[in-house]
Amino acid sequence: MFLAFLLLVVGFVILIKGADFLVAGSASIAKKSNISNLTIGLTVVAFGTSSPELLVNVLSSVKGYNDAAFGNVIGSNIFNLLLILGVAGLIYPLVVHRNTVSYEVPLSLLAAIILFILVNDNLLFGNPDNSLSRVDALILLAFFGLFMFYITRTMKDGPGGDEGEPIKLYRTGVSVFYVILGLAMLVGGGSLAVENAVAIARQYGLSEKLIGLTILAAGTSLPELATSAVAAYRKNTDIAIGNVVGSCIFNIFLILGITAAIKPLPYNTALNFDIYILGGSTVLLMIFMFTLNQRKLDRWEALIMFLSYIAYTIVLMGME
Repeated sequence: MFLAFLLLVVGFVILIKGADFLVAGSASIAKKSNISNLTIGLTVVAFGTSSPELLVNVLSSVKGYNDAAFGNVIGSNIFNLLLILGVAGLIYPLVVHRNTVSYEVPLSLLAAIILFILVNDNLLFGNPDNSLSRVDALILLAFFGLFMFYITRTMKDGPGGDEGEPIKLYRTGVSVFYVILGLAMLVGGGSLAVENAVAIARQYGLSEKLIGLTILAAGTSLPELATSAVAAYRKNTDIAIGNVVGSCIFNIFLILGITAAIKPLPYNTALNFDIYILGGSTVLLMIFMFTLNQRKLDRWEALIMFLSYIAYTIVLMGME
């Protein structure tokens, strides 16, 4: 069992470093195309830091670990909103771009609501088949397409200015090499992480759901944590916020969309509790954005979000 723990850690390390190479190469290419930091945060960085979730989800689905696949995405989004924004906001208060408050955060809430509707066929429509079907996958991917259309329009309209340290630029050949190397490492690291996380869960009698919501969610979200924490330390709050909100939208619309398109996912309604927590976390962020110092996440608000994640984890462990 020690070997399983060791390989799990090695898998996460490879995942994180692979995402780092992917983000570095992709962000360099994007910046050379005169794309702003906010847009890079919402697209390139968000996709790159969400790529571990994508690989873990696809592998989990193919191997039949459906609860782990759903738990990974839902748990990652809760981790993003409560813990990552909590940590980033404690490092440096986050001033949020107007578009993020008005559009991206509400869209993240809409994504959670749409997911709840699509997977609760029995509860809402009396259909005994609770699953995320290929038709549902097309709906999610259509919403992702609308999100990308919005991002394209935002780019044309010239979103907020860049702040903080500039994105490092590499020669085109180096950037492409980093992207290819990152993708290869993501595949290998993802396979190691999924196989050994499930092996550990079975050894200790833990459910796939709990493993997905905690170990896999936290492990695959480490790139987001590192990215947002460093961005907050460098006072680059557009990247810190854009990375988290963009990743939440990517996780539901794109990652679950691709996963279910490859193979429909049967849904465990016990995960509804966690979708409620996800929706509540997004509403909490919206409340903080519209009260007191508007469009700013103060340190005391970040502390509330951080402590909320700790409380959620304690409750989750107690429910197991």
